[in-house]
Amino acid sequence: MSFRPKLRDLEVHVVDQSGQRGVLLRDPLGVSERAIFLPMKLAPLLQLCDGTRDEAGLRASLAVRAGVQIGPTTLGQVLAQMDEALLLDNDRFAEAHEAALAAFRTSTFRPPVLAGQSYPADAEALEAALGSYVAEALTAEQTLDEVEGREVRGLISPHIDYQRGGPIYAGVWQGAEEAIKEVELAIILGTDHIGGAKLTLTHQRYATPWGVLPTASDVVDRVARAVGPEAVFAKELHHRVEHSIELAAVWLHFLLGGVHCSLVPVLCGGFEAFVDEDANPAEDADLAACLDVLQETVSSRRTMIVAAGDLAHVGPAFGDSYGIDFVQKARLKTADEEMLNLICAGDEEALLELVRAEGDRRRVCGLPPIYLALRLLGETEGVVTGYAQCPADSQGTSFVSICGVLLS
Repeated sequence: MSFRPKLRDLEVHVVDQSGQRGVLLRDPLGVSERAIFLPMKLAPLLQLCDGTRDEAGLRASLAVRAGVQIGPTTLGQVLAQMDEALLLDNDRFAEAHEAALAAFRTSTFRPPVLAGQSYPADAEALEAALGSYVAEALTAEQTLDEVEGREVRGLISPHIDYQRGGPIYAGVWQGAEEAIKEVELAIILGTDHIGGAKLTLTHQRYATPWGVLPTASDVVDRVARAVGPEAVFAKELHHRVEHSIELAAVWLHFLLGGVHCSLVPVLCGGFEAFVDEDANPAEDADLAACLDVLQETVSSRRTMIVAAGDLAHVGPAFGDSYGIDFVQKARLKTADEEMLNLICAGDEEALLELVRAEGDRRRVCGLPPIYLALRLLGETEGVVTGYAQCPADSQGTSFVSICGVLLS
C-alpha cells in the first residue's frame, strides 16, 4: 500500500482494552460502524497522517518524534485497517459517503436515533417519561411569573440527555406551551458537534415516536438559493447522527399534541473563526443571507425559534488538567450567570465577545445556535427558567452546564 494517508476528523477516545491503554477511533458520521483500537505508543500516528507523508515517511517520523520503531508490515496492516474502516480521507470514503447521503435523502424520514437509548421508543412510555419531568419541574424552585403577559417568540433548550436535563427541558418547554400551540413553524437551531460548516440544512423530515414532523421545504429552498446549495447541504449527512435538533423536536411534538407545525431544522457550527480570530459573524455574507430569509419567514408565519444548545463543558472529561471542585463549580455558576444576563438582554455581540475574551475555555457548544437565535429574534428579553450543572464523569469532577430561557 503506497500512498499518503490522511486521517479524517474522527471521534477519538482514550480507553483500556484487554488491559492495554490506547485510543479508540470511530467515524462520527456513522458511515462506518467499525472502530479501530491503537495502542497508546502508536497514538502519535494520528497527527502524522495528514496527507503529506508516505509509509516510509510515517515510519521515520514515528521513530524521530516519538521514539517508536515500527516495521513496514505492521504499519501497512494498521493503515489497511483504517482504510477498510473508512477512517481515511480518500476515494473509498468519498464513495461510501455519497451512498450514505443518497440513502438518507431518499428515506421516508429521519428516524429518531436516540429513541430507546436516551428516551423511550414507545410513544406512551415517552409521554409518561416527559410528564414525570414536567411534574418534577413544577415542584422545583422555578417561576414563570416574569413571562406573564409576554409573547414567547423563542426559547433556549438544552441538548443534553433527558436523564440529566429533564427538569430543565420541562421548565422551559412548559413555559412556551401556550405559544407553541399557536405556531405554524418552528425553526430549530441545533449545535452541530461534528462541525465543518456554519449552517447545514436538510429537506429530510424529523420523526419522533409520535410520528413525523414535516419540514418546511419551501423555506429550506429559499435559504439554499440565497446562500448556495453547496454551502448549506455539503454536510447534510450530519443531520442523520446529530442529536441536538432531535432532542428539541421530541419536546416540541409532545406539546403540540395534534396541532400541525412544520420544522426548519438548521445545524449550526463553524464558529471557530469568530472566536479565535477577528472575523465578525455579523459581517458574514452566508449567515446574513440565511437570516434574511428566516426573518422574512418569521414576519409572515407564526413562528417559534428554538436554540438547542448547552453551555459550559469543563473538567478532565473535556481535556482540562484539573477536576472541578465545589469552589470551581461556584465560579462556573457565576460565569454562566454573566453569560445568561447577556442572553436575556438579547445582546448576542456581547455574548460572543465574552466567549472570545475567555478563549472559549469553558467550551460553550451552544454559542452558534444561541447567537443566531438572538440575531433572528432582534430586540428581545429573556427569562431564565432553569439552570443546572450536570455531571460528566463518574468521579464527579467534570460538568456540563445547561439552561432554559424563554425569549419574548
